Order: sequence, then C-alpha cells, then structure tokens
Amino acid sequence: MPRELVILSGKGGTGKTTVAAALAGLSAPVVLADADVDAANLYLLLDPEIRRREPFFGGYKARIRPGHCTACGKCEELCRFDAVFFDGPGNGRVPRTFRIEETRCEGCGVCVHFCPEEAIDFRRENTGESYVSSTRFGPMAHARLIPGSENSGKLVTHVREKARELAQAERLDWIYIDGPPGIGCPAIAAVTGADAALVVAEPTVSGQHDMQRIAALIDHFQIPCFLCVNKWDLNPALADALEQEARSLGMRPSGRVRYDAAVVEAMMRKQTVPERARAGAGEDLRRLHSALRQALAEIANPQTQT
Repeated sequence: MPRELVILSGKGGTGKTTVAAALAGLSAPVVLADADVDAANLYLLLDPEIRRREPFFGGYKARIRPGHCTACGKCEELCRFDAVFFDGPGNGRVPRTFRIEETRCEGCGVCVHFCPEEAIDFRRENTGESYVSSTRFGPMAHARLIPGSENSGKLVTHVREKARELAQAERLDWIYIDGPPGIGCPAIAAVTGADAALVVAEPTVSGQHDMQRIAALIDHFQIPCFLCVNKWDLNPALADALEQEARSLGMRPSGRVRYDAAVVEAMMRKQTVPERARAGAGEDLRRLHSALRQALAEIANPQTQT
C-alpha cells in the first residue's frame, strides 16, 4: 500500500501549498492530492493536464412536488432548519403549497420520512467536480467544490481515494496531500488514515495558537508529526519558541524556510521555489526535504531504525 504524507496548517496563508509543491518536486515522481477542495490552488503551481473529470454527488436535497402536496404543514412543523415556506403554487386542491428553500435544506430527510402524502423527492445533489490530472511531478487527484455547497469532507475523502488508485496504478510509494487549512471536517478527512503529517507554521502569536490546534488534531490520530517554520526570520525568537513547544507536543522540528522574494517570483512563473532558486528559500526547502526523506524512509521501513 502507498504511504501518505499530509501537509497541514492551522489556518490559510501559511505557505502550506508552496511547501507541498516544493517537496513534491524534490521527491518526484509521487502522487499528489489537493485536499483543499474549497479553495484549491496547487494546480496554479503545477499547471496540470486534466485527463479525466467527473461530477461529485456529496449530499441530498429535499424538493416538494407541488402537484402532490396537500398543504398539511407536517414538513414545516418538523424542519429544524427553517427551510420550508408556505408560498408554493396551488394545485387545484389547495390554493397554496409548501416549498423547500434549497440553500437552507441540510438534507436530513426528516420531512421526506414523515410526509403523509409522500410528496417530497429526496435527490442526490451535485456538489462539485473531481479531476485526475498529469503534472511534471506525477499524477494528481484534485477537485472543485461548487461555491456554497456542503460536504467538503466527503469530497476530500473522494480525492484521497482517487490518489490511492493512482498510486497503485503507477506503482508509486508516496502520496503527498496538500491539506485544507484549519481543524474542521475537511482537515479531519485529510489526516484520517495518513502515515505522517507536516505542519507549516508562522512565527507569530496567532501562528503559535494555530500550531497548537492542529497539533492536537494530529495527536488524536497518533501519527508522526513534523514541523516547518515558514518565514522564520521575521521573528527568530518566536521561531525558536515554536520549535521548543512543538517538541513538547510530540512534534519533530524538521526545517525552517526564510522570507524570500523568490517565492513570489516562482509562483508568478508557475514554478516551485527549488525550481526557481537554488539559494535562499530554495536551499531551505531542499534541507527540509532531506530531513523529511530520511524520516519518511524510517516510517516506510521501521525495521531500519536503530
């Protein structure tokens, strides 16, 4: 079975995708998975060629059939999401019928189950689109959630399943997952079952708090966790404090990346930082990759540990 490294952060904007793309380029060929389906951007650096796309149906929505509704009001009585309105069209039997507002419907199905006339349809909802693509570093699974849609955790799980299929088909040992920010359902779906995690944190007070939150989530799953401090030179003292606290939380500090204008230049050219620059942040990321490669080799082959 392929191994999975998930790159996470306590919030967006820490440089997680930049680090993930750089590590993938230095480790190529690998399978990539962009699990940030709400705001996917790994493709901006990798310029993938889409090989396959398919719709994703992640939930259900209830819809009242006006011709069958008798306006008994049972659906409005039971709905706890205030999604039912008494302003639907008449049908010859009643002057008005009930209507379900799709943007409020949570797809729980209570109204469907208790409707005495069986006048409510319960249909699967198209909430996004998933892709399988080719990149210069290996195959990639990614997706796009339709704005306003829910069940992004299910779509993250779907992306990871596609990545595993690609790894087995291509006979590649590692999957690098660019995870979503935060500690919510998408992040939980990204880290569940992974073999290791890399947390990207910034040397700020809020960055320290975010690191604590994501460390607690990863600790719940009892997997090895590594730390990369991005833009460490903006506050060296706090960078030291981050690494010290990380050790106390069971994380292994594995590298620092300095603030470098080459990062922006690389993104503007759809490149990873090591592709653009050998020195500066490019050198830092190579050191991070070297440290992680050794640690991941130990995870993949525990019998080699001394």
